[in-house]
Amino acid sequence: MRLIRQLSATAGRLLPKAPFARGVSVLVGGTAGAQMMMVLAAPLLTRLFTPEDFGLLAVYGGLLALFLVVAGLRYEIAIPLPEDEQVAANVTVLCLLVVTGTSLFSAILVYFAGDAIAHLLGVPLLSAYLWLLPAGVFFGGIYLALHYWAVRHKNFRDIAGTRIKQVFTTLTLQLLGYKLGPVALLLGHASGHGMGCLALGRHLVRSPSLKRVSAAGILAAARRYRRFPLFSTWAGLFNTAGTQLPPLMLAALFSPAAAGLYTLAQRVLGIPMAVIGTAIGGVFLANAAEAHRKQRLAPLVAKVHERLAHIAMPPALVLLLIAPELFTLVFGEQWHDAGYFAQWMVPWLYMTFVASPLSSLFDVMERQKLELLFQAVLLATRTATIIIGAMLDSLEMTIALFSLGSALCWIWPLLWINHSAGNSLGSLLRPTGHALLWAVACILPLLIAMAMFPGHPAWLLFLAITAAFIGGRYFVLFREIYR
Repeated sequence: MRLIRQLSATAGRLLPKAPFARGVSVLVGGTAGAQMMMVLAAPLLTRLFTPEDFGLLAVYGGLLALFLVVAGLRYEIAIPLPEDEQVAANVTVLCLLVVTGTSLFSAILVYFAGDAIAHLLGVPLLSAYLWLLPAGVFFGGIYLALHYWAVRHKNFRDIAGTRIKQVFTTLTLQLLGYKLGPVALLLGHASGHGMGCLALGRHLVRSPSLKRVSAAGILAAARRYRRFPLFSTWAGLFNTAGTQLPPLMLAALFSPAAAGLYTLAQRVLGIPMAVIGTAIGGVFLANAAEAHRKQRLAPLVAKVHERLAHIAMPPALVLLLIAPELFTLVFGEQWHDAGYFAQWMVPWLYMTFVASPLSSLFDVMERQKLELLFQAVLLATRTATIIIGAMLDSLEMTIALFSLGSALCWIWPLLWINHSAGNSLGSLLRPTGHALLWAVACILPLLIAMAMFPGHPAWLLFLAITAAFIGGRYFVLFREIYR
């Protein structure tokens, strides 16, 4: 224990002193550790479970995600905003009460309509496991409220540690229970949120302001932040529906295996978002409210966007070039088609990576109506592209249309955020151009290998050199952040 404390103290001294960079570093470290566990386990999971099993998990995860958006009526997002600590405590308790009600509603829905929902989505096998949905809604909704309470108090170290515990719990159940079939995937997914509640809950319980929460205070908080359930809930629901639409509709219109292939591609490409984008977004939210009050948003938004562009561009270009080969190498031959999906998904996920962490500015500036409009357009675009792809009876065309349409839609909020912060268009274009040039320089060895040794195993050596170049570029970027 003494050694662990010494290592923790040493790590603390190595962290940057600037609050924003320090918060990002802590969250990135914890989230990176959690995602590294998922990366290491993924090749094993893809050999223990089939694409059909992952398709079942994708449909369950999609349903759970839709419920979690409305579980707290988005009151959780308001927790970091009040200056008064007592108001924040009232909002938190309000959110916990709403989550409990939503969980009860989901249990009633599953009891009376579980079989019909499973058959409608084209996965009748799911009906036997839908009892996990209410538990997932309850623990997931509670965790979101506790997460934003921790964000308010900038307990980023605890959030980072919680993510590692969540992933460890999830993977342990999935790997040890593989003989149970797809239920192991679902049970592990649902249990991760429960571990998160236990890890973060003690901070709320120990808060003195929790003891002073009253019914009148809860009602006042509900009225003060009514824009969140009225507008942010719908915006979040549209956003999540658009994200979860592909696995749900692919399972219904094509097959559970198609949903499984898409889910693996989306999960792998989403790792940078989970590791860095979410961390930066959380710290950005914690600092943006204060920056907005002090008229300091412009430099904050410009710097965050610049860092995100430089981080996202190199792996995006690598995946555009060799995603099918990489997926076959890492996950096995049966996942080769997921690599083709990944190539089409790169533009969409790049735009999401650079814009989504900044989108909390809609809530900071209380412009939920605009966010709702954007999410409605995004959902309509995604729905239309999937329907068109299904009418063409082409799975690959469906993924292509969906991804490109999503990428185009994400351009508008990025422009609005940049303009609202007081920045010029050049503050977006210049960093993007610089990031592209640096990324091309980093992947030059891979480009040479593809030109000189097509189909030859030597490309793995050049891929390793490219990875080293990208690692060196990241070292320079993070060293600048630390300074």
